[in-house]
Amino acid sequence: MTTILKQSLRPALRTTLWLLRIMLPITLVVSVMQYYGVIAWAAQYLNPLFHYLGLPGSSSIAFLTAATMTTYAGIAVMLTMTLTMREATILAIMALLCHALPMESTVMKKVGSSATTMAVLRVCAAIVAACYLNLVLPEMPERLLTISSAEEVSSLTVLFEEWLLSSVRISAVMLSLIYFLMVLQRVLDRYGVMRMLERPLRPLMLFFGLPENAAYLWIVGNVLGISYGSAVMIDLEEKGRITREQANEANFHLAMNHSMLEDTLVFAAFGISAFWILSTRILFAFLVVWGRKVLKKVKCLCG
Repeated sequence: MTTILKQSLRPALRTTLWLLRIMLPITLVVSVMQYYGVIAWAAQYLNPLFHYLGLPGSSSIAFLTAATMTTYAGIAVMLTMTLTMREATILAIMALLCHALPMESTVMKKVGSSATTMAVLRVCAAIVAACYLNLVLPEMPERLLTISSAEEVSSLTVLFEEWLLSSVRISAVMLSLIYFLMVLQRVLDRYGVMRMLERPLRPLMLFFGLPENAAYLWIVGNVLGISYGSAVMIDLEEKGRITREQANEANFHLAMNHSMLEDTLVFAAFGISAFWILSTRILFAFLVVWGRKVLKKVKCLCG
C-alpha cells in the first residue's frame, strides 16, 4: 500500500497542475468579461434563437454563463430569473450538455479528441435537445424557485481576491480528489477488481457503443465528470490500458453524459425533473456514439 501511495503522488500532481493551468486563466478571464458585461452583451444576439426553443430571450445569459464557465454559474443566473419549470428544464438540459466549454474541450484534447469538434458537438447537441424538449415536454406552469441577485462585485481588486481564494480552495480539492482516484485505480488494478468490474458492465458498454474496457472510465466520468475523469484516462493511456482512439470514443459519450450523479442531484434540488435530465442525456449519448459509428461505416462503403 505504501508503494501505491508513492506511485500515485507524482501523476496526481502532474495532472492537477495541468488542469489548473487550463482552468485558472479561463475562469479569471470569464469573470472579468462578466464584470464588464461582455457576456450579457453577447447574449442579446441569441435572443431570437431562444424564443424558438421555448425560452425567454433573457435566458441566453444563463446559457452563455454555463457554456463559458460552469453549470453552477449557470444555475446562479437561472435562479435570478422568473422561469416556469418547463423553461427551467429546457435551460437545465442545455447547460448540462454544453457547459465549461473552454476548459473541458481542452481537457478532452489532452486525451485524444479534437477540442473544436467537441465544442461544436456540444453546442449543437444543446440546441437540438432544446428543440426536442420543446416538442415533448408537457405544460409545467409551476415557477422555478428564485433568489435575489447576488450583490455586484465592487471592484476588480475584490474580483481578483475572490477568484484567488476560490482558486486555492479548488486546487486543494482537485489534488485530493485526483490523488484519491489514482490510488483507487491502482488498488483496483492490484486486486483484479478492474477486470471484475468490466465484465458485468460489458453489455452496457456495448449498448452505448463504447469499448468493452471503458467501464471504469464510464463510472468515473459519470460520477465525477470530465475534468477529474481525464486524470484517470490519461493514466490508463500512459499504462497502455486504453488507446487514444478508445479514449476518443469514450469522450463522444461523456461529452453528452457525464457527472450524472452530481448534476442530477443539484438540479433536482430546485425541482427540475431527474427523469428528463437522465433520459435526455442518455438518449443523446447513445445517438451521438452510434451516429458516429454509422457515419464512419457509410464513409468506408462509399470510399
